[in-house]
Amino acid sequence: MKVLLLAPSKSIHTHKWALFYQEQGIDIKVVTFKDHYSPENAKEVETIVLPKWLPGKLSYISTVSTLKKVLSSFQPDILHSHYVSSYGFVGALAGYHPFYVSVWGRDIYQFPKQNTLNRKIVEYTLKKADVICSTSHVMAQETKKYTNKAVEVTPFGVDITKFKPLPKAEEKREVTIGTVKALSDKYGIADLIKAFAKIRKDYPNTNLLIVGDGPQRKEYELLAEQLGVRDVTTFTGRVPNTDVPKYINKMDIFAVPSTEDSESFGVAAVEAMACGVPVVVSNVGGLPEVVKDGITGLVVPKESPEKLAEAFETLLRDPSLRSKMGEKGILHVKEHYNWIENASRMLHLYKQTLNEV
Repeated sequence: MKVLLLAPSKSIHTHKWALFYQEQGIDIKVVTFKDHYSPENAKEVETIVLPKWLPGKLSYISTVSTLKKVLSSFQPDILHSHYVSSYGFVGALAGYHPFYVSVWGRDIYQFPKQNTLNRKIVEYTLKKADVICSTSHVMAQETKKYTNKAVEVTPFGVDITKFKPLPKAEEKREVTIGTVKALSDKYGIADLIKAFAKIRKDYPNTNLLIVGDGPQRKEYELLAEQLGVRDVTTFTGRVPNTDVPKYINKMDIFAVPSTEDSESFGVAAVEAMACGVPVVVSNVGGLPEVVKDGITGLVVPKESPEKLAEAFETLLRDPSLRSKMGEKGILHVKEHYNWIENASRMLHLYKQTLNEV
């Protein structure tokens, strides 16, 4: 089987899919825009760059002729675009079949609502697709606002051989609340710092661990200082993806207080559950779908540091509850979000399309 992935090369999700296909013996190539190119990932998976000659949305149209040449040369069995508003649109304009398109989040929650042209781009792309995929049921429902076609649910999943509880070196006296996210308001980092500052007074043995980097890091560091918790808050900056399980295992409570519905799946929350860490998430997008409220974690209203702090306090008061939720989280991920099973589901769809099953 030959598959052409039309997607951002620098995305960890694109690279994960590509490596999986490669391991299955599939002839895989990634086609990406120049500004989404990753030289590191290109060392492992052959990557072709689409130049952008024109500004804005016109740049998509200008890449179609290059894509058609790649398709003519490679002749994949499946063309699979990720992100309906850009790569999906380019794939649709190329007129190649079978054509898969995966929605990711903002491309379906926000983009088509911005103006009539954007909505038409989404509707056109979905109309041209032979198969439409979504990482969550809630985002599949959102997608159906723009198409009458079926939407396949194909979760990202996590590698449970990597994301798992690690042996503890020694008994900890401190309790660590943390997250692994890009540092921007979309992920509620300010709400996390505010909530931590509220509970810190009553729970002086707590600290905050924020893993990741982003455009608002300085702003969040200043906020932590203003709230008097900078000395017990660690900002690690960007860490290698291979080190993420190690950092999650340093945490006793994991927080994903995202503010937008474009948080379509909640990979970070699933990774934390796989490591046996109870999670507190906001009620946006796919987060309430992947986290079982009261069983593997707690779901709170978005943009509410007060409710977030209450959830932290619930877990801080009861170490046995944290332990039980952690154990339930591991089982929940193994049952529903095992990466190998989720990725194999996509391969099954491919084979169905090619009449191989």
